[in-house]
Amino acid sequence: MTTDAVEAIRRKLILALDFPYVQEAIGMIHKVRPEVMHYKVGLELWSSTGGDLFHYFNEEELDFFVDLKLHDIPNTVAQAVKKIMAHKPSLMTIHAMGGMDMMRAAADAKNGHEHAAHSKVVAVTVLTHHHDSDLPKLGMSGSAADQVKRLANLAQESGLDGVVCSAQEAATLRAQCGDDFTLVCPGIRPAGSQAHDQARIMTPKAAIAAGADYLVVGRPIRQAEDPQAVAKALLKEMAE
Repeated sequence: MTTDAVEAIRRKLILALDFPYVQEAIGMIHKVRPEVMHYKVGLELWSSTGGDLFHYFNEEELDFFVDLKLHDIPNTVAQAVKKIMAHKPSLMTIHAMGGMDMMRAAADAKNGHEHAAHSKVVAVTVLTHHHDSDLPKLGMSGSAADQVKRLANLAQESGLDGVVCSAQEAATLRAQCGDDFTLVCPGIRPAGSQAHDQARIMTPKAAIAAGADYLVVGRPIRQAEDPQAVAKALLKEMAE
C-alpha cells in the first residue's frame, strides 16, 4: 500500500476524545500517534477547552471533528457554525431534527465561510444507542432505519455534506444519497468487543464495506492497555 493510501485510511479513523480535561485528551493523542490522525471533540471536552485544543490540532496538522449536535433556531445555529468554522474543523455536527430551515441555514453559513473547502457539516440522524423500541416514545413512527432514511434525505435536500448514522444504515444511504454524500459512522466495535451503551453497532471491516466514509471509535481504543496497538489493528482491518 502506498504512503498516500495509508494516510487516507488513517484519516478515516476518528478517535472520540471523551475526556473531561484537555491534558487527558492530549495524553491519549500522544499514545496513539502516528496511527490516529483524526479526533472527535464532543460536548464534554468542548465544555472544558473552548478553542485551546483546536490550536493544538492545527499546529500538529491533525484533523478534528467538532461533535456538538447543534439544534436551535436557524439564525443561532448559523452563527455557531461560523464561529466553529474559524477553527478549521474537518467535520461538525448539527441535528437533523432541527428541520430543513435550520439545516439550510447551517449549510449556507458553512458554504459562505473562507474555510468552506476544509470543512463539512453533517447532520445527526438517529443516535446509535437507540433501539427501534425507543422511537415511539419520542413520537417517531417506523424503525430506526426508516427514520434515518427520512432524515438523510432531508439533510441532502438542505444542502448539507452528509450525515451521522449507524454503519447498519450505511449501505442503504450510500445507494439512496450517492457517492458524494459523507457518511460518518459511530458505534464501531471490533469483533468480540463489548457493545457498552451502543445498540446499532458494526465491525470496522463491515462498516467500510457498507460504504462508511469515517469510523468513530471511542472506548475500544481509549480503554485498551495498548491504545496504539488497537488502533493499528483497526486500521489494518479497514484497509483489508
